[in-house]
Amino acid sequence: MSELYKTAVIGDTASVSGFAALGLSVFCETAPERIAKLIDRLAASDFAVIYITEPAAALVSDTIKKYRSSKLPAIVLIPAVEGNTGDGMRALHESVEKAVGSDILN
Repeated sequence: MSELYKTAVIGDTASVSGFAALGLSVFCETAPERIAKLIDRLAASDFAVIYITEPAAALVSDTIKKYRSSKLPAIVLIPAVEGNTGDGMRALHESVEKAVGSDILN
């Protein structure tokens, strides 16, 4: 029997509310302490992927770093409605470099 994992999206309402139409679990949250506790709770549950807006991720960078070496959940930074800060691409480059030994995306 295969285990079913879930996907979450965390961020401000304007940036994440549309993801509910895709069947993802949406959490509209902008307070750092609440985001950190939410990530810990989702990680302890059946969430394999957590998408988080770049501004929300910036508020809880220590919490996100805690899960970088974990198999699950994968925490993926996404742009917010106000624009792309580049943090998501930097994190992707770092993850690829760590996995394959060099940054093959450049």
